[in-house]
Amino acid sequence: MPLTDLTRDECFDYRSEATPPADFDAFWDRTLARAPAAGPVFTPVDCGLGRLRVQDVTFTGYDGAPVRGWLHLPAGEPQLRGCVVEFLGYGRGRGLAHENLLWASAGYAHLLMDTRGQGWSAAAGHTVDEGPGGAGSVPGFLTRGVESPDTHYYRRLYTDAVRCVEAARSHPEVDPERVVVTGHSQGGGIALAVSALVPGLAGVLPDVPFLCDVRRGAERAALGPYTEVATYLQLHRDRAGSVFETLSYFDGVHFAARATAPALFSVALMDPVCPPSTCFGAYHAYAGPKQVEVYGFNGHEGGGEHHRALQLARVRELIG
Repeated sequence: MPLTDLTRDECFDYRSEATPPADFDAFWDRTLARAPAAGPVFTPVDCGLGRLRVQDVTFTGYDGAPVRGWLHLPAGEPQLRGCVVEFLGYGRGRGLAHENLLWASAGYAHLLMDTRGQGWSAAAGHTVDEGPGGAGSVPGFLTRGVESPDTHYYRRLYTDAVRCVEAARSHPEVDPERVVVTGHSQGGGIALAVSALVPGLAGVLPDVPFLCDVRRGAERAALGPYTEVATYLQLHRDRAGSVFETLSYFDGVHFAARATAPALFSVALMDPVCPPSTCFGAYHAYAGPKQVEVYGFNGHEGGGEHHRALQLARVRELIG
């Protein structure tokens, strides 16, 4: 696979030209105010994991809608511990209770959030999306409700993610001061949004993040999901201005500029899904302490298990 975007040196020199809407902060204050936090429900599940405990989680997301997740905890006596909250890549749901055991195996609480309306690719989901925005969209989520930021799909999903962190912090075995958020691709974009919307996080691990420098992504990406925007605008030729105005409310570059927790990014230079310059747009805008690992010959898989090893070491530094 050839380089799909800028070279390594060009990526380090690149700065995004994306600018936030004037009411960006007010929009998110208003959005989170209409999603009252209710007490999450943690239901024990016996799935045959003798070394781990699993709980089926239901919490209230955007507009009070129920959202699901899996909480994994090390077996043994309950104790206060650090927690990793993980958000999923595009198309994935939370899957089965015995999947995704890395963080709990390392001794942390691990809350994996289901992704509303998704779960058609590698793992099933259990959270429906009944939100507005049915005026026509390209299959997928980038243009769902794109007529307005008020109706856009990611308004609902980012709010779910904020409430997910609050649910994790409410658990009696989680130290609310030792919470790290992470995710790959779409999950990395969600983690960046949460890094700005939730104060007091211990760390952020955005892995080849999607939803950053969105207009550039729509103009540069060879493969979806950014191509959904280009496909939509091939038909709706007169809507580019309004479409990118809506998407600017969900752009990771603007969230990164408001984040303060220590961050470890990853970027892949041969990524046809999330062009590396878009990830660097968010990295350079990130306001807190930050580090980036660059994988020069990888595509959207990024650093894979090599990067997981770096993340494990970083989480140990951040939350013990």
